[in-house]
Amino acid sequence: MIACYPGLYKYENGTFAKTDCARGREKTMAHAILTAHNTSGEDKQLKIKFDGMASHDITYVGIIQTARASGMKKFPLPYVLTNCHNSLCAVGGTINEDDHLFGLSAAKKYGGIYVPAHQAVIHQYMRERMAGCGKMLLGSDSHTRYGALGTMGVGEGGPELVKQLCEKTYDIAYPDVVAIHLTGKPVRGVGPQDVALAIIRAVFASGFVKNKVMEFVGEGIGNISVEYRNGIDVMTTETTCLSSIWETDERVRGWYETHLRSEEYKELHPQEGAVYDGLVEVDLSAVEPMIALPFHPSNAYTIREFRENAQELLAKVEQEARGMMDEKYPMPHLTDKVREGQVYVEQGVVAGCSGGTFENIMTMTDIMRGKSIGADAFTMSLYPASQPQFIELMKNGAAADLAAAGVVLRSAFCGPCFGAGDVPANGGLSIRHATRNFPNREGAKPANGQMAYVALMDARSIAATAVNGGRLTAATEIELPEEKEYAYHYDPTLYGNRVYEGWGKAQPDEELVFGPNIADWPEQIALPDNLVMEVASAIYDPVTTTDELIPSGETSSYRSNPLKLSEFALSRKDPQYVGRAKAIKALELSRRVGAPDARAQELLEKAGCEAKDTGIGSLVFALKPGDGSAREQAASCQRVLGGCANIAAEYATKRYRSNVVNWGMLPFILKDAASSGIQAGDIVVIKGIRTALENERYDAIPATVISKAGERSIALSLPAMTADERDIILAGCLINYYAK
Repeated sequence: MIACYPGLYKYENGTFAKTDCARGREKTMAHAILTAHNTSGEDKQLKIKFDGMASHDITYVGIIQTARASGMKKFPLPYVLTNCHNSLCAVGGTINEDDHLFGLSAAKKYGGIYVPAHQAVIHQYMRERMAGCGKMLLGSDSHTRYGALGTMGVGEGGPELVKQLCEKTYDIAYPDVVAIHLTGKPVRGVGPQDVALAIIRAVFASGFVKNKVMEFVGEGIGNISVEYRNGIDVMTTETTCLSSIWETDERVRGWYETHLRSEEYKELHPQEGAVYDGLVEVDLSAVEPMIALPFHPSNAYTIREFRENAQELLAKVEQEARGMMDEKYPMPHLTDKVREGQVYVEQGVVAGCSGGTFENIMTMTDIMRGKSIGADAFTMSLYPASQPQFIELMKNGAAADLAAAGVVLRSAFCGPCFGAGDVPANGGLSIRHATRNFPNREGAKPANGQMAYVALMDARSIAATAVNGGRLTAATEIELPEEKEYAYHYDPTLYGNRVYEGWGKAQPDEELVFGPNIADWPEQIALPDNLVMEVASAIYDPVTTTDELIPSGETSSYRSNPLKLSEFALSRKDPQYVGRAKAIKALELSRRVGAPDARAQELLEKAGCEAKDTGIGSLVFALKPGDGSAREQAASCQRVLGGCANIAAEYATKRYRSNVVNWGMLPFILKDAASSGIQAGDIVVIKGIRTALENERYDAIPATVISKAGERSIALSLPAMTADERDIILAGCLINYYAK
């Protein structure tokens, strides 16, 4: 079905051949787009300026606040502020709507584009209004992916957007480009989520495309619609790739014409002889309906494989969930979903940028028309990705047909993807055409004995399951309607009536509207000469997601208040972390005022350091932190609580490592971290760290670990540290760096 081939591959006449010669890497589509946006003047180290940016209401307040503190006077590029995450204003009192008013006032003051709540999810709006062949767009959301529309999208933490707002650049080493060669045609009943999950399963564990660009080529592209391509493309984030780009064709031209932006179309293809840094072969005709079990999109199986081994596979998920819950609570079982050889689920959800697209919904409608989801425990919700699409569904009758079948239609909202909408019951199993199924992301609270489970599936199989009353069913197992192309009539009237179009129309005298929850970032100090750090949390899981570092869901209401939000850091992974970090921060505060308390003095004496030139802080140890969301708060909350560093075997994504750096923390790598034995409460002493950075000594940085067992030496490193990253850390954070 899918095979990965490492090494160099040359693409000629529609076929691939292994090669030893790297000449031809400049012939990829990715190279053409990257170099067109590069301002460094050389290929190996890129300094990218983007064509536009987007943020939603979980991230834009912090970004704008940081940019203001860094000296920004107006938005220097088109910047779209959408309101699709904190849209449920009943959560957190007035906080969410206060943020929305701040966003609108910022769009007026600085010249931005403001999309009111419930009008469109961030990525659908960017597809409809901002994508363009050959463009590059930056978003403060990890699923910033528009490759199927000929646009390279990059999802990063907020500070990277701040750099663009301050007219700086996005600095990266030139990335590897991996060819994703599509052949064949999907069988009826197999949808884009099935293809995406099959690819994720094939590449995630090995890191085959980690921090690389996925370049989709091949005759198979012409066998799938543009919306089908979008559905695959948005899920490339879950492979941990940097970005994606696809060949374009007449279907893409038609998509732009439908959306009244025909001038944005360009034909994109790799040049003959393009050389790639790896090859993934995808035979679309061999892909089967898939399911990704909790707690990761890569935990994927064909539905056929899953049902044949349901008891065993669900027992494994239960065992993983048990490790997240306090032993005092009873374990909500999953294995009881298997009854008489069938698997039953309680909920189906199709939502947002991956599932809630027009074609997906029309396909569901054809499956469900005239049928019923039943009057038992199974429920189903649908979130169209934008109001223009919803209006078309109302006009063509699909909305009425789905409602009659028992589907609850909701507005454009990203909630089901991060735990703020349709939270399942305790022990419930939800199947979703959404982007993620990480632990704690669907709204469960294991610390309170509440555990829910989310599996990812394609809308087609969710619809098939729905008409069978919740009995898990692959779409290929039922009688399907004839394939058809669905006519879509895009009407931008709603956007014209409701979206504030302020790009290029900054009004400097406009006052920002601050709600009581909107707070400035706490002041951070420059990196001291020495560091004495206590390990506030030690995580030996194979991967730690950003949802575990800072939970999603109801905590999103506090994303505009750094101090309040930091109270939730690691709360569902290590409930003791915040208390430990605060206690360590108190020691540092006493040192800063020149009166270190007894505990601070004891630490400094044990480390052999002087108070005047030694910072006291906390650190997080994790084997592979940062998989998932781009939101900067996964790192900034650590910094707000006095964090100075992370120690890891590796970082799951570039975007999380960038967030760590931009908030002034050191992204240390420790060889053999898994066997290091570092535990919470250990002290890590690094003498001369400021001098080491100033002298660009990033390898074999000596450190001492002081634990109950005694003292031992370790060697830390800071691989791939750039000059700008070093200067940001030396300054204490990005805000300080720009202020300086």
